[in-house]
Amino acid sequence: MKLLSRTVVGREAAHPIRVLQFGGGNFLRAFADYLIQILNEETAFDGGVALVKPTARGDYASLRQQDGLFHVLTQGIQEGQPVREIKRVECIQQIIHPYQNWAAYMSSATLPEVRFVLSNTTEAGITFREEPMPTGAPAKEFPGKLTQWLFHRFQHFEGAEDKGLIFLPCELIEQNGQELKHCILKYARHWNLGEPFESWIVTHNIFCNTLVDRIVPGAPANAADIWAETGWEDRELVTAEPYLLWAIEAPEQVKRELPFDHTRQNVVFTDDLDRFRTLKVRLLNGAHTAMVPIGLTNGVQTVREFVEHPQWGAWLTDLLQQEIAPTLPFGIQETKNYIVAILDRFRNPYIHHKLSDIALNSTSKFRVRLLPTAIAYHQKMNTLPEHIAQSLAALILLYKGDIAGLPRDSEETVNFFEACWALETPDFIVNKVLSNKGLWGEDIRFLSASVHQYLRSMQD
Repeated sequence: MKLLSRTVVGREAAHPIRVLQFGGGNFLRAFADYLIQILNEETAFDGGVALVKPTARGDYASLRQQDGLFHVLTQGIQEGQPVREIKRVECIQQIIHPYQNWAAYMSSATLPEVRFVLSNTTEAGITFREEPMPTGAPAKEFPGKLTQWLFHRFQHFEGAEDKGLIFLPCELIEQNGQELKHCILKYARHWNLGEPFESWIVTHNIFCNTLVDRIVPGAPANAADIWAETGWEDRELVTAEPYLLWAIEAPEQVKRELPFDHTRQNVVFTDDLDRFRTLKVRLLNGAHTAMVPIGLTNGVQTVREFVEHPQWGAWLTDLLQQEIAPTLPFGIQETKNYIVAILDRFRNPYIHHKLSDIALNSTSKFRVRLLPTAIAYHQKMNTLPEHIAQSLAALILLYKGDIAGLPRDSEETVNFFEACWALETPDFIVNKVLSNKGLWGEDIRFLSASVHQYLRSMQD
């Protein structure tokens, strides 16, 4: 069986590069690239993707060998009926590693057809770091790298109005488009790139706030069977559930340029993104983030296993219904229906979503997905959200590093927890962790009593 590539498939790269994409993980490929592929097939979009490696580690070697080609296996239940589809995605035309080939990265800024910028660098990715502007090398943070690219584009096209871009960040932070814009402008000012460049960013670029929703667990367990079915060995094969939502807060112009209304895909252009975001981030993502440390420290390996577990399945339902739902500004029935839909998606028999795959950057995810609920619950109920506190205790235990391959977080965060665990006493560990404003954005020692209790119990 031959390895999937453009050579063996016999198709030349035909689409002009219209999308610059930061990140080539499972989610973006099974979500954004999948959607771009459908736009190319069903509309006149005609867009190729230049995939940029946003970090120094790794090089997408397998995807390079396959010339950017891969399959998305969609399996699940929709309206009570099984759904299955295998789609080959061919829109990735170029793979760029700025740390290995800075010239190629800068050269992509001169491509005239580039119109869209996509990213998924996790909740920790859209951030500003004060540093001198590197020469001939990438900045440390994603917005810094993007500012370097934009400034080169601005200079190359002499500030042309029609060379601005539409930004569609997929990071799960509030106002992600505006936060990205804010970071770029901070870099522009910090590096003294000039008022004309700043004006061009503000006037001729569109930063959309977006919300994405699709469960993408990664490669299927029976990959070899899928290879036999397609006829190609595909080491980048990725699975996804049928459900998909992309909510985009944008002017009418963006809707015209992304003709999803000519497809059957669930892409929604809206002027009220907060409603979509709050439901999804607090309930679905909050559930994911809460179950990761609880499950992994109790020997549970997948989302489905957790939901169907006699103890932890009930725990998760209580978390959603008793702690998260009461803090949401929506009707009881709407919230209840959404919870039922989430649990059904988690039980998808075709999806094997490993908790270890969700564990990346768990501290920043907890801060965005669960901490707002904990604060709101405490203020409203005048008591502590016990399930969230228990999850936080398990998170602290997870970061002790006793489970192989975990934790997966920034070096700074991992080193901090290592220093905390050197203290050995649970009370001191909890106090030091919960008072770290760098981790949580504020002092959260109002949770200390319950977190202390759960951590002691877990250790015992």
